[in-house]
Amino acid sequence: MTITQLRAFLTALERGSFTAAAVELESTQASISELVARLERELGAPLFLRGGRRLVPTESALALRAHAELAVSAIENGIETMRSLNALETGTCTFGVLRNAAYYDLSDLVQRFHDRHPGVRVRLVGLNSALVARSIAAGEVEAGLLVLPVDETGLTITPLFRDEVVYASARPDAPTGPVDLTDVAAAKLVLYDAYAGWDDPTRRQLRERASAAGLVIDPAIEVENVETALGLVASGTADTIVSRTIAESASFPPGISVVPFAEPLYDTIALVRREGTHLSPATRRLAEMAQHLLRSRTGSHPGRTAAAGTAGGDLPDGWTRPRDGNAQR
Repeated sequence: MTITQLRAFLTALERGSFTAAAVELESTQASISELVARLERELGAPLFLRGGRRLVPTESALALRAHAELAVSAIENGIETMRSLNALETGTCTFGVLRNAAYYDLSDLVQRFHDRHPGVRVRLVGLNSALVARSIAAGEVEAGLLVLPVDETGLTITPLFRDEVVYASARPDAPTGPVDLTDVAAAKLVLYDAYAGWDDPTRRQLRERASAAGLVIDPAIEVENVETALGLVASGTADTIVSRTIAESASFPPGISVVPFAEPLYDTIALVRREGTHLSPATRRLAEMAQHLLRSRTGSHPGRTAAAGTAGGDLPDGWTRPRDGNAQR
């Protein structure tokens, strides 16, 4: 039994002849007659009495009618739902973003997406990148935009954009040139993303470098938000590290000077999803828009560049770079 057979049966029942049903379904009388005959053979019962000017439905036909209508309606509704999803008229987009997403204009990204696709629900998860990676690996979030490196396995990673990390201080004796790790280890620091701690990708890079040099980075103060940390820096309480994008934002406190690391340090921002999964049309579209937004920033100053091995253009099918993108710095 097929949906085509049921549709032919219902149309013949409504129109009263195979010829009229064929006209409505843009088919031939012979094809409609054969579809109904095959259905009768499968059911083991006649559905119409033939021979007169109109088809006469049998009791079997009348009993089947309601079930056939439900089956055809369910299939047609399913097709229409899929068409709406693919046209981004309905559905839900679940997307993870890095903690400091506002500094990368991601709120504007969501607004532009919603203006274009108002029927799509958007659910953004804005946690530390290490936590977003876990949510993606667990299937709780479809995809995300986060900072590397992350440890989760089973992820497909596409690096997009490198943002230089700089040292920020408002002390009277604040450094005026590049700082090395010895200077950082000796300084009084306030670091943010306290909940994620050293799982935070930026802090993790700093600690790994210090450990390789035989140094220990031990912050005097840990807070959750970068804004709180910058407030403490502005008061001269402690120094911190921030991305170049944050340092150049309009809200960056006056009086704080920033200098690069002697060995440049970068946040590598990437699109991430679980390996072997297909994104919903809405999430894929948001990911494409995020990619174009971030790549439009590259080259705006020496501290922001395209991630190594990436190029412009549309998001490739399946996203090409596997988990070894974590090696990007």
